[in-house]
Amino acid sequence: MKALDERTRARLAETGELFAGYAPAMEDVHCRNADALVEIIAEHGWPGMRLVGEEGCEAAWLVAQHAISRPAHQRAFLAALEDAVRRGDAPPRQRACLEDRIRFHERRPQRYATVFDWGPDGELTVGPVEDRAGLDARRAALGLPVLADALAAAKARTRQVGEGPPTDHADREREAELWAKRVGWL
Repeated sequence: MKALDERTRARLAETGELFAGYAPAMEDVHCRNADALVEIIAEHGWPGMRLVGEEGCEAAWLVAQHAISRPAHQRAFLAALEDAVRRGDAPPRQRACLEDRIRFHERRPQRYATVFDWGPDGELTVGPVEDRAGLDARRAALGLPVLADALAAAKARTRQVGEGPPTDHADREREAELWAKRVGWL
């Protein structure tokens, strides 16, 4: 599932489709992978390190992170992942990132500032964050770099793959809101 996600992303990045809204081909892969992860969890529980190793656990987390068109699935993945983290079977960083992804789509402040997006000024940024003063300490407790370093790395990655800000930020925001309503985030 991870390999399919990465191949599709690379193909769509090459054509530019990846950066022009949520590409239907990418959404299709994300939805099929999310549905498959639901079945895996129903049979085995969260695919943690004991069951599938570190690489498999990371792949399951990636699928959960990308399940943005399936809000109910993503929330259930968070509950299963939280249980795995409590048992020491998954890294706490994964839970933090998935929680932030859900909060981002629910239009709530993030706790760990792990989801970046384009601001109206055309700069990559993090939106509202809960308890901004304690943010870098929370990130450090999970082994995440300070926000300034993470944001600089994210900006470098976007330049490397050729991603840039939307040409019409207001239009992108309207499209994102319509999508969020269609799939059930709002």
